[in-house]
Amino acid sequence: MNKAIVLTNGLFLKINAKTAHGLVRGTEKFEIIGVVDGIETAGKDAGELLDGKKRNIPIFSDVEKAVNALPEINFLIVGVATLGGVFPPDMLEIIRNAIQNKISIVNGLHEYLSEKEELVSLAKENNVELIDIRKPKSRKDLHFWTGEIWTVKAPIIAVLGMDCAMGKRTTARMIKEACLREGINMQMIYTGQTGWLQGGKYGFIFDSTLNDFVSGEIEHAIVSCWKETKADFILLEGQSSLRNPSGPCGFEFLISGHAKNVILVHAPKRQYFDNEEHFGEIPSLASEIEIISKLGSKVIALALNTEGCTFEESKFYQEHYQNLLNIPVLLPIEEGVEKIIPTLNALKP
Repeated sequence: MNKAIVLTNGLFLKINAKTAHGLVRGTEKFEIIGVVDGIETAGKDAGELLDGKKRNIPIFSDVEKAVNALPEINFLIVGVATLGGVFPPDMLEIIRNAIQNKISIVNGLHEYLSEKEELVSLAKENNVELIDIRKPKSRKDLHFWTGEIWTVKAPIIAVLGMDCAMGKRTTARMIKEACLREGINMQMIYTGQTGWLQGGKYGFIFDSTLNDFVSGEIEHAIVSCWKETKADFILLEGQSSLRNPSGPCGFEFLISGHAKNVILVHAPKRQYFDNEEHFGEIPSLASEIEIISKLGSKVIALALNTEGCTFEESKFYQEHYQNLLNIPVLLPIEEGVEKIIPTLNALKP
């Protein structure tokens, strides 16, 4: 297993670090052995700080302390999203330091390290790699939509959210793992950098894909997965939300990906898109469900992101929405997602 540390640069407790959060929760591609964040969080366990579960992943204030404390580090993974996907100068300095310590870099930002001559030269000198996972595929590797999606017999389920950073990928991964424990062959299609970093076999990185080929890449991932695994269910990781004005997304999963069932992620206390008032208010849950139904799909469960809620409030919202919608309402972080299993079993052809 490739041993890796994750760079969060003082943002570990912020929503910007959702890639790091996913990696701390689990990955099959890397062994996460540390997080480089800052003085305020140094010395703490990343898992305990994230969700109260000790995972023996220590947090360090800088790369040098991580190198001195850990026996072997193969990769430093950039675990945060920055404004515009651009590297701040201080983060580039941390990356230079890691390269000088003979650590390869895995970068998920839109700014590519492999296009910085100084870093390319430094990486070559230290015999390490610069891996830019958001670099677009070449045209020859892209797929156009063909209609082959109609041959897939497994129910296709999209995990969509009312906004960005709701926990769509985390919910999808938890559902996949819960199904596998029950002997259900659930396969997941990743659509973002974190899904790739967590070891996803089927999928693509949505926001680095030329628009004309997004539908085809969705179809290709689903069809490939179906042919190779004969899955009982195929779960699609959603991106952004149907109506977030900074990047509306999701219609492709329902239409091109033929996802006739939806697990919708909702944060009862979030009022504005991206928590930015000038982005506008998030529309009502009822209107989102109506849009999904008019596209020919059905919301089969709700998963709650309980940011800002006490446990008592979380349970209140769970009961409220179950009574209102008459579908399972999940509290993934607090209770897990096992409640979805009977609903999934009822979908089997």
